Amino acid sequence: MGEGFDVYMLDWGIPGDEDKELSFEHYVLDYLPRAAKKVMRISGSEEFTLFGYCMGGTMSAMYASLFPEHLKNLVLLTTPIGFTPESAGTFKPFTSGRFLDPDPVIEAFGNVPATDLLGTGRHLPGADHPEAETLRLPREAFTESFLAASEWVDDDVPFPGEAFRSWVMDFYRHDRLARGELELRGLRVDLSSVRVPVLNVAGKEDLVCPPPQSEAAMDLIGSRDKEFLALEAGHVGLMVGPVARRELWPHLASWLGRRSA
Repeated sequence: MGEGFDVYMLDWGIPGDEDKELSFEHYVLDYLPRAAKKVMRISGSEEFTLFGYCMGGTMSAMYASLFPEHLKNLVLLTTPIGFTPESAGTFKPFTSGRFLDPDPVIEAFGNVPATDLLGTGRHLPGADHPEAETLRLPREAFTESFLAASEWVDDDVPFPGEAFRSWVMDFYRHDRLARGELELRGLRVDLSSVRVPVLNVAGKEDLVCPPPQSEAAMDLIGSRDKEFLALEAGHVGLMVGPVARRELWPHLASWLGRRSA
């Protein structure tokens, strides 16, 4: 961003056959705490801001509720939190018991193969999309930019079997996170225990995680300092498109700057 913030990115890797039993317990209770400790050790800081994109935001919100120590701020970008029929968007109907039973999928494959299933993949706008129009680039430059982004969003990885089972049953089907019923190794995930400043960003054109699915967090998170920001972008454009460059990243830099002293 060039704004003076040190940024550390957590790469979840590519799950192999040996990872089929990885669950949200492993990600939230084991991986994230270890990563946070390492960041603080390397940086020499006693506090950090946690930034989660899409499902990474869902896990970040769960982490923030369970491990408030050392957490300075929480940023959620197009993050699924509420999974009611009214809020959960395109993929909610396909996760009902009528259409999907995750058990035979997991039994057959172990991990769910890399696919666009349940929004783990994404859709890029074509050249006639408003996001593309606002680029105003020569054809060669636009093509190069489009192909680079397309390669990124199409580079899906397998979904660990146990995490997939939970994503379908605990989140999409029963909305346990929003209901306050989700437990990880006996620890109840209560989003009202999140007290740090929160910036929650949604894309008005997002079909993977529509705004109501993200906005649900605002009534659940206990922070007094919390902001919901909805921008004219889709799931990918919110991260790398012109709206991100012109609006999201400058706003985020300003928001963090005021809360990072």
